Amino acid sequence: MLALGATPLAWADDAPAKEDGRVGDLAPVAREAPQDATQLSRADQLNALFKQLKGAGSEDEATKIENSIAAIWMKSGSDTVDLLMTWTEDAVHDKNYGLALDYLDRVVTLKPDYAEGWNTRATVEFLNDDYGRSMADIERTLKLEPRHFGALVGLGTILQDIGEDKQALKVYRYVIDLDPHLTNVRDAIKDLTDKGADGRDG
Repeated sequence: MLALGATPLAWADDAPAKEDGRVGDLAPVAREAPQDATQLSRADQLNALFKQLKGAGSEDEATKIENSIAAIWMKSGSDTVDLLMTWTEDAVHDKNYGLALDYLDRVVTLKPDYAEGWNTRATVEFLNDDYGRSMADIERTLKLEPRHFGALVGLGTILQDIGEDKQALKVYRYVIDLDPHLTNVRDAIKDLTDKGADGRDG
């Protein structure tokens, strides 16, 4: 399991959730990068967007910024990888998780430095209830993109599901520090705090 202080993790409010209503998953949110940021380096774009995200004045504004961040993460720089990711999306839509994982195995082999490949594979493994493999791929995602709020929410959700409420609470609090506008994460923090996961009575 990944220590929060070492390499933190993330998932988004509007990412597709499991049917049982758990907080979220690791799926990407958008595919097109913001055009007004094209003159900046990728790192500068992300730094600027995360700064804007913290200061967003409304949920609508925050959602647009989250989508812009996710769009940058989605860019693979490879037509082959982009095609495999599109096929993966179709397979997940059809709930053909085995086929989706076959495509994603090829993605991470072809482009191991592409965080969204690991992140999406972690999502499919989560949907397939394979928490061990999902956690391993979350770790790979976060080594490449330590602020990946999609992967972090996924980590928190898995920790909750396996009864590690105290660790889940730490992860969710880290996510909210990155993005104060994730309502589902705020709700999860309140629920866990009420249960005494922070060491205090609810």
